[in-house]
Amino acid sequence: MAPSDTATGHPPEPAPERPGPAELCEGSAAAGPADPAELAGRLRAVIQHLLPVLRGHSTHRDLTPSRTAALATLDAHGPLRVSELAARMHIALSTTSRTVDLLDDRGWIARRTDPVDQRASLISLNDAGRALLRAVRRETTGLLAERIGRLPPDRQHLLHAALPALEELVDDAG
Repeated sequence: MAPSDTATGHPPEPAPERPGPAELCEGSAAAGPADPAELAGRLRAVIQHLLPVLRGHSTHRDLTPSRTAALATLDAHGPLRVSELAARMHIALSTTSRTVDLLDDRGWIARRTDPVDQRASLISLNDAGRALLRAVRRETTGLLAERIGRLPPDRQHLLHAALPALEELVDDAG
């Protein structure tokens, strides 16, 4: 007996089929540019489902997503004042201060006096923080490489072709 929708008693609607690589390429050429809202929704959903998969396989259980983001931001832009880190991460200063204290307690960052303003301090990754971030990036890259390797070559090609546009989205986020 087929499952039914409990509200109507009718069988559920089948899920819409996803277009294959050929349809994606042909459709975009024939139909013109894709709807940005549809692309945004699908991309958000993919990211939302992919990130927990990557995090779930990490051996670094005490490294939360916000701590990882702080370490990555310091790696890319440090040394920074806590207020600058908060601005770059788009989170509240009080939240950033607590995160920085946790990173410091775990020995992943270094603090030093800001030479421009002796009342302030600059934070940066130390060797332990850099090594941890490298290890996490190696793990997630390996997991993604394994999953990408299971895709058919035409899907791998489409993913590769999409990377410049995705990288532009990151660059635009500043």
